[in-house]
Amino acid sequence: MKSIITRLRNKFNISVAEVDDNDLWQRATLGICCVSNNKRYTNEVLSKAVDFIANGRFELEILDYEIEILPVF
Repeated sequence: MKSIITRLRNKFNISVAEVDDNDLWQRATLGICCVSNNKRYTNEVLSKAVDFIANGRFELEILDYEIEILPVF
């Protein structure tokens, strides 16, 4: 997971952390964050990060993902 997290940070300039399932050997939950004033750009970066994980040469399977864009007040 450390390799994937480092690659995501370097390639997309986003924040990434393992946020759940830390004690499970074959499962991990990643939290990915992108801060921007443009919703379209944020969605594009997060979608590309998911595609990078899914289509990379990593030995993993994405079970589910969710993108949530929060409005700025």
